Amino acid sequence: MIPTTAEIMGATRDRDIAAAFPHAPFDWSPSQAEALAKTEGLALTDDHWKAIRSLQSYFARHEDQPVNMRELHDALDEQFHPSGGIRMLYQLFPGGPIAQGCRLAGLKAPYLATDPSFGSVS
Repeated sequence: MIPTTAEIMGATRDRDIAAAFPHAPFDWSPSQAEALAKTEGLALTDDHWKAIRSLQSYFARHEDQPVNMRELHDALDEQFHPSGGIRMLYQLFPGGPIAQGCRLAGLKAPYLATDPSFGSVS
């Protein structure tokens, strides 16, 4: 079961965060993501948290290899296809689902993630 935004923000202990975000970087927390999102004009919803978890999971599965932008883009599109795919993700993350999503997930965005051809305005 995916925790709701209220449940995520109520997770104050490390083990609660680890349970909600098993692939999160060690030094990342949901409160950091909330603060960063606020500075970028976003209010994180359950869909944002789902995308953040997806990015963290993808990076964890590919930690020993360079991230392929096209593969990541396609994986996000496929995972979120039932709710609108990559188009929906661009609505959630106006700075680009990869560039802005990675920032909020505590991940280093892949090289050229801010390239306008990928739709990022960051």
